[in-house]
Amino acid sequence: MSDNELMFDDFTLEHIDLGDVSIRVRHGGAGTPVVLLHGHPRTHTTWHAVAPRLAREHVVVAPDLRGYGRSTLPPDAPGHVQSSKREMARDVVRLMARLGHDRFAVAGHDRGALAAFRTAMDHPERVTHLVVMDGLPVVEHLERTDVTFARVWWHWWFLGQTDKPAERVINADPDAWYRTPDPAAMGEANHADVWQALRDPAVVHGMCEDYRAGLGVDREHDEADRAAGRRVRCPMLLLESVHDDIDIHGDPTGIWAPWVAGPVNHQLIESGHHQAEEAPEQVAAALLGFLAAPAPPG
Repeated sequence: MSDNELMFDDFTLEHIDLGDVSIRVRHGGAGTPVVLLHGHPRTHTTWHAVAPRLAREHVVVAPDLRGYGRSTLPPDAPGHVQSSKREMARDVVRLMARLGHDRFAVAGHDRGALAAFRTAMDHPERVTHLVVMDGLPVVEHLERTDVTFARVWWHWWFLGQTDKPAERVINADPDAWYRTPDPAAMGEANHADVWQALRDPAVVHGMCEDYRAGLGVDREHDEADRAAGRRVRCPMLLLESVHDDIDIHGDPTGIWAPWVAGPVNHQLIESGHHQAEEAPEQVAAALLGFLAAPAPPG
């Protein structure tokens, strides 16, 4: 079986009711638990070639973030707080408790990296290890916004604004709006799962709300943490794609350093933005090596 085929055969697929949301999740494996959080505009199936490798040594839990894939989203709330990374982090903690795990590692890519970071910040007693893949605290991006960043990361402003909501433009022709690799490159089942989500107006709205929260309430939470001197207390690994642009503001390890109590472990991944799909062997090896380090006391 190739890396680009879906390999969740030994995983359980469930929809778990957490009260305000229903979370679609796959989980399997044995050992210490690790949660994998996807980014925009993917679903949990982006991990299809990484999760089985991790499952040889870990219980692997891969959910769709709230509002993405086939997880639900509560009604819109003032300030888009229903889509905040704080609420996504709360989903992670509640989901893991339902599956019987009080402490766990969390790895996130892209928007999932923001949710993983928030989980480690808000629930330090729960998180043993933090892995961030091509992500920075949202406030660090926003405070460094300049012409170059606005031009290259323009989708942040398009998806995040509300004067002329992006949903109308995207839903008119999602096949023209989104760009993904072909099924052979992504894995046929992963490709199909992602495209089912992208053609669902409820998911498009959920993704836009994620970005709206990112421009407001998520920044406020980061600013409050910084002012209070709160830092990530567990070991942290930053995985940086060689062919992506998370270094658009400069050295990402230097930007992360004030947010982490210990050192920022850093590895380069020979891939473009979607590391788990483009370099699954390297990603899995990096995660396994990092997770092998003993967890600090809870």
